[in-house]
Amino acid sequence: MKAMKRSTLATLINATLFSAVAGTSFSTLAAEQTPAAEKNNQLEVIQITARKRVENAQEVPVAVSALQGDSLDAYSSAGMDIRFMNAKIPSLSIESSFGRSFPRFYVRGLGNTDFDLNASQPVSLVVDEVVQENAILKGFPVFDVARVEVLRGPQGTLFGRNTPAGLVKFDTVKPGQEFDGYGSVSYGSLGAVDFEGAVGGSLTDRLSTRVSVLWQNKDDYIDNRAPGFEQKDVLGGYTDKAARIQFLYEGDDFTGLFNYHVRDMIGSPIAFRANVIEKGSNELVDNYEHDVIYQDAVSRAVQHVESQGASLKLEWDLANHTITSISAWESAEIFSRADIDGGYGGYKVDGQDAPMGPGFIPFSSESADGIPEHDQYTQELRLSSNFSGDVNYQVGVFYFDEALTIENYSFDTSANGKLNGYVLQQQDTKAWAVFGSVDYTISDDLKVTAGLRYSDDDKQFSANRTLSPIGGGALSLTEDLNDDHISWDISTSYKVNDDVNWYTRIANSFRAPSVQGRILFGNEVTVAKSETVTSYETGIKSDVLDGRGRVNATIFYFQMDDQQLTAVGGGANFNRLINADKTTGYGFELDTEWVLTDELNATFNLSYNKTELDDNDLAVAVCGQCTVTDPTFQVPGPFGPEDRAILDGNNLPHAPEWISNITLRYTKELADGDFFAYADVSYRSKIDFFLYESVEFEGKALLETGLRAGYNWSEGDYEYEVSGFVRNMFNEQQAIGAVDFNNNTGMVNEERYIGAEFKVKFF
Repeated sequence: MKAMKRSTLATLINATLFSAVAGTSFSTLAAEQTPAAEKNNQLEVIQITARKRVENAQEVPVAVSALQGDSLDAYSSAGMDIRFMNAKIPSLSIESSFGRSFPRFYVRGLGNTDFDLNASQPVSLVVDEVVQENAILKGFPVFDVARVEVLRGPQGTLFGRNTPAGLVKFDTVKPGQEFDGYGSVSYGSLGAVDFEGAVGGSLTDRLSTRVSVLWQNKDDYIDNRAPGFEQKDVLGGYTDKAARIQFLYEGDDFTGLFNYHVRDMIGSPIAFRANVIEKGSNELVDNYEHDVIYQDAVSRAVQHVESQGASLKLEWDLANHTITSISAWESAEIFSRADIDGGYGGYKVDGQDAPMGPGFIPFSSESADGIPEHDQYTQELRLSSNFSGDVNYQVGVFYFDEALTIENYSFDTSANGKLNGYVLQQQDTKAWAVFGSVDYTISDDLKVTAGLRYSDDDKQFSANRTLSPIGGGALSLTEDLNDDHISWDISTSYKVNDDVNWYTRIANSFRAPSVQGRILFGNEVTVAKSETVTSYETGIKSDVLDGRGRVNATIFYFQMDDQQLTAVGGGANFNRLINADKTTGYGFELDTEWVLTDELNATFNLSYNKTELDDNDLAVAVCGQCTVTDPTFQVPGPFGPEDRAILDGNNLPHAPEWISNITLRYTKELADGDFFAYADVSYRSKIDFFLYESVEFEGKALLETGLRAGYNWSEGDYEYEVSGFVRNMFNEQQAIGAVDFNNNTGMVNEERYIGAEFKVKFF
């Protein structure tokens, strides 16, 4: 078996390198517009900030891709939340069991399926240079954004906490001295309305501002047909409002940027659907209807999110150095209540079994989670050199302080939603780090970068239960976790010729210990110790065809020790944290961009990720009605014998082996403007929803197609655009996630969405 794995890896390495040299690649799609390049019908020079300084992406020894411009506009059409990025970038997937409020990111197969409100993720989100640690902060809407960068592989040297898998980085449009702005409004399927706009300009010759707003609305459209609980239009809607204001001061040797942002979203939770997956297969049941559910508690379902934050970036340009200070505060609140079992019945009324359905409902579950209080404070101070010689460096310090309060509720559905369980969790986290990075130019063709970071992380946790639905009584438990780690990386960049750069990178990082205290249904707080990862990668970045093509490729291998995993289910049916002894992964990433003709541009991206758990002793509880394909054994449980699945050799959950994306953009001068059409096709292969493998909980491969077409023209200081668009053009419908109850509860992807948009820019 091991020999076969080595052979497969060697084949992939050889094939990828051959493809890269021949003209296939992993490219970066984000860029600052370069008019000269457009006139010469060449691809623009790509400027990124993946290493906290502006650099040409083709010269940076990091696997980084990005989105902006037309791609970003097309993907985010239809009032999409941050999940629009799923499968749009090599090795990146995003999913959620909370809908718009709690995205979970996966890079190269590494992520975290934990749905608890203190869950940590190995993929970090950084917005305007501020880490967004809590999962609710990660769901902030995407609007007036200049660029999105995705850094693959460990990023623990230069960037904050918990980045063993990678980093997603958003940079919003900054204020400027020139007056400009835009406004757009779209209307689409099921009465959805999406408005966003921004305006900015100078207040004085040194002070400028920019105000950005977003308003998205969709009415409830899903009907409830549970007998005795029938109701029209009870689920599926939301109103999401967000705003951002920035002030930028630009002095001779000093700049200061202040950013305040706020969000208020109220709507309904994601639709949980009982027995939506046909037993013995992974197909949706024959009578599936996207706008119909069968729930007995949906009338009480609600989701409300509020968040706000502020940051202050101060920068001093000295003769040979730049000093940067970033101070930030973030806060988030949420309350989400839902019918988790997704059906009706599963309880007794006056001693008699209540009617149940659809299918068999062994027990009902109506629950809620909330964050009534949350505050995150971060401070980063760094010194960067600006030498003209062979050596440059960055050094800095980082501080993180988070206070978090979580409430867990359960309700007795048979008693009209009466509270029957309550747990209060409190978590205080303090972390600090010192870091440094050195760039050394050995020759005109060879550069070396080395980085080092020492991190110290301390977490104090308590869980206090006052009521339990299973009669557990009052309980108070505490945990005090602490760990430190030295992360490091070393990379080289070698200029093969004027058009080809070859890079190598070895990196090590970690994720601090995690704790889980959802003790509504159990008497145990579980802890996962720190996970560490070492990653090896090499790649080629190249410009071909006299600048009309960009072809890049990366191959990688990583080993993660003590990976933190989430196990759900069993007789008690509550969340547990566990560590896997070892996890390995390998694969490749290709990214290409082409100017095909004066009127037609194309991109093609492809990634392969193979992950495997290596732990002979790791086993978890399994579902009650699904068909488990892993080897199993039985152990005593609170309600009788329970099956355990052996996980050794399994892929990680929500880790597709293949991700691919193709785009075509066509423009044609027409009358006094331009006609344009933008098409994209994204694909991800099958996934496992949970740690164990089963027939029903293997998500089918997903292929989604989008199209955006329209006309733009200019009149004086205004540019206008009208367009029509469609997402999920062929209306692919399938389960994209599940809840590990005993009734095959699943979530299904969004159906086809059609809309039209009007946009105006002014200068």
